[in-house]
Amino acid sequence: MTAVVDRTSASRADLRHASRVLAAIILPIGPLAVALLRFVLPYTTADDSQDAVRLITTHQAAQNAVVWLGFLACLALVPGVIFAGRVVGRAAPRLAAVATVLMVLGYLSLAWLAVGDAYLLFGVRNHLPAGVLTSMYESVHPAAAVAAGLFVLGHVFGTILLGVAMLRGRVVPTWAAVVTIIAQPIHFVAAVIVPSHSLDLFGWGLNAVGFAALSVAILRLPDDEWGPAPRPVG
Repeated sequence: MTAVVDRTSASRADLRHASRVLAAIILPIGPLAVALLRFVLPYTTADDSQDAVRLITTHQAAQNAVVWLGFLACLALVPGVIFAGRVVGRAAPRLAAVATVLMVLGYLSLAWLAVGDAYLLFGVRNHLPAGVLTSMYESVHPAAAVAAGLFVLGHVFGTILLGVAMLRGRVVPTWAAVVTIIAQPIHFVAAVIVPSHSLDLFGWGLNAVGFAALSVAILRLPDDEWGPAPRPVG
């Protein structure tokens, strides 16, 4: 006897639960990777190019860790903020949309900066002249300066706006929204005004905590609120 399958009643695989779990895992990885990167970075943003090259030469193992952490951050941050915008946008769509665009632009630009750390390490390991490495650090191409500007604008203001959206939309507990709002201003102070690796670790760590709170919010969502059910086949 031949069994006949009614194709109109068959459904595509429902991956909403799996995608929520994936989103929850990815969200805090990016800012956590940057927190560790900023802590082990041999130089500070305030150092001049000669000092930066000298410090990389002295601390090559730390610089190697920076390159790998930067690579991990580049992989995780963009999908992470898209997932963040998706869950926050349910309650505060306009703020979440602006924040997501800013952060995506900023974190896509981060790849330029991560590659810069990699080529400086390569130059040091291969004994390129310090003057050449200094010039590379200062500006290898005008696009690098544009990327740096987009990164600063995107990750600082984008994260603040996302935190405000989290607060207004009551997506997470108030404390989690507040730590997200203050995370990048703390990073800016630690990177530019009062250079401090420990304070930078704290600032980006707060960012990771805020994103982890979003992970919990995503895990608590019913599948029907995360996305529409798959349509039947046929």
